[in-house]
Amino acid sequence: MVDFGNTLKTLRTQNHMTQAQLAQQLGLTKSVISAYETGLRMPSYEVLITIARIFKVTTDYLLGVEKKQEIDFSGLTEEEITALLNLVKAMKHRSYFHRF
Repeated sequence: MVDFGNTLKTLRTQNHMTQAQLAQQLGLTKSVISAYETGLRMPSYEVLITIARIFKVTTDYLLGVEKKQEIDFSGLTEEEITALLNLVKAMKHRSYFHRF
C-alpha cells in the first residue's frame, strides 16, 4: 500500500503539517506516521477515518480507490496560489448549498 503512504505524505505536506503535528492530532507517535508514509504499516479503520476527516478527503481517496484531480501550481506566486485555493473553497461552499 505504498500509494496510501505517498497520498498521506502529500496531503500532510500540502497542509503544511509535520509528522509530529499529525501524530498529535491522531494520538499517535511520529514514528507511526513515518511508518504509514513509508508503507511499513497501515492505519486501523478508526485512524483511517480520522485522517480522512482531518484532510477533508474520502477514505477511498486515501486508499487509492478514488482519484482526485490535481492542479499544477508551479510558476505561480504564493498570492496567486492563495487566490486560486480561495476560489475553489468558495465554489465548493456554493455548490454544497445548492444541493438543498
